[in-house]
Amino acid sequence: MEQIQLYTKLNYLPIDLKSEVNDFIVFLLSKRKKEIKKKTPKFGCAKGQIYLSPDFDEPLDDFKDYM
Repeated sequence: MEQIQLYTKLNYLPIDLKSEVNDFIVFLLSKRKKEIKKKTPKFGCAKGQIYLSPDFDEPLDDFKDYM
């Protein structure tokens, strides 16, 4: 449905129903805002989940011929 159609239908409503429509629109927008809200990660939340071996920076045995 296009905006112009919604606007013309809204103009035919009595004032009390326009108020209800406005309240419903506010409700829908607040509901959507809650759904969109992103969770931000907390500092240190992945502590202990990532591990690097102690020889991570050591040269690989596969490249000994090239060094």
